[in-house]
Amino acid sequence: MKSRFKPASCSCPLLLVPFLCQFRNSKSRNSLFLFVFFRRTIYDSPMRRPEATEAAPYYSRYIDLVSGDNILDVLEKQLDDTQKFLADISEERSLQSYAPEKWTIRQVLSHVNDTERVFLFRAVWFARGFPDALPGFDQDLCVEAAEANGVPWSDHIAEFRNIRLGCLSFFNNLPDRAWSSTGIASDNPFTVRSLAYIIAGHVKHHTEVIKVRYLG
Repeated sequence: MKSRFKPASCSCPLLLVPFLCQFRNSKSRNSLFLFVFFRRTIYDSPMRRPEATEAAPYYSRYIDLVSGDNILDVLEKQLDDTQKFLADISEERSLQSYAPEKWTIRQVLSHVNDTERVFLFRAVWFARGFPDALPGFDQDLCVEAAEANGVPWSDHIAEFRNIRLGCLSFFNNLPDRAWSSTGIASDNPFTVRSLAYIIAGHVKHHTEVIKVRYLG
């Protein structure tokens, strides 16, 4: 799936002229022009990294885990990388937990899948302009109701893929203006852009938890 990334046009190109004229060497002028252009492209992209005010401080723990400034590329690459990682875990191993009363790996992935659904729905709700605030969700209630240990591990992996493909389809077709749409969920403010980064960061967080605490 090809990510949509539109370079932003500079509304005041003549402002670059005084700076470019300071460089007599054409190679230096070209380097400066490319630097300024790509800096503006990244900054003006609707998919750029969210500002600190675009989500409650708690969620910075997930946003900060995401590298890069094009979240569509991040989400797409993460799909392939995560599928490969999960496929190396056996059905038997997926039923293990690292301590009593802790989730099994199957329950962790069930939690990841449900969380992506919830945050994607929030993104849809805000992007489409609905003004009503959304409630929170209880992750422990979700895991208990899902009965994830009774679902084959391979089905959990397939579910992760299907949810992420739907996520990519939505964000790839999102109008530029909608990335900065805002709303309230669980008494916290979000932009649509921040939700996309939180989705990616949440998956990365739990992938590292599985690696360190379950497989380490």
